[in-house]
Amino acid sequence: MEFTVRDWMNELVVFIDPKKTVSDALALMRRRYIHSLIINKTADNPEYGIITSTDICDKIIAQNRNPSHTRVEEIMNSPLLTVDQDARIQECAVFMQRHKIHHLPVTDENLKLVGMISDADFLIVAEAMGHDDGERIV
Repeated sequence: MEFTVRDWMNELVVFIDPKKTVSDALALMRRRYIHSLIINKTADNPEYGIITSTDICDKIIAQNRNPSHTRVEEIMNSPLLTVDQDARIQECAVFMQRHKIHHLPVTDENLKLVGMISDADFLIVAEAMGHDDGERIV
C-alpha cells in the first residue's frame, strides 16, 4: 500500500509570535503536548520559522542560555522547509533524513500550512508497513 503524508500527519499546527520568549514557547509546547511550534509571520519577520525540542536542547541547554531572556526569533529555523500533504511517506522520510530534521510542516496545494509530521509519526508508519493489509494501527 502506498501511504501519503496526509495519511499520517497531525493536523494540529500551533503558532507563536517571534518576539515571545523561549520560556513562553516551552510553556505552550508543554501545554499542547507537542515538540515543535511554527513561528508566525509578522511585519519584522516576513517568513515562517520553526522551533523544536532539538533547538531547545542545542541552542538553550547546551549553550547555557536563559530561556526567559532569549526570544524565539533568536533560535528559530527559517526559511521553513515543508512537505506537500500528497507526497509519498517514503519521500518525506528521505527528505527529513537528508536535511537532518525531525519535525516537518505539511502544506496543501495552495502552500497553506495544514499539519505537521515528525519522526515519532514514523514509528506508527513502520508498524503499519509490517501489516499485510497496510491498516493504520492506533
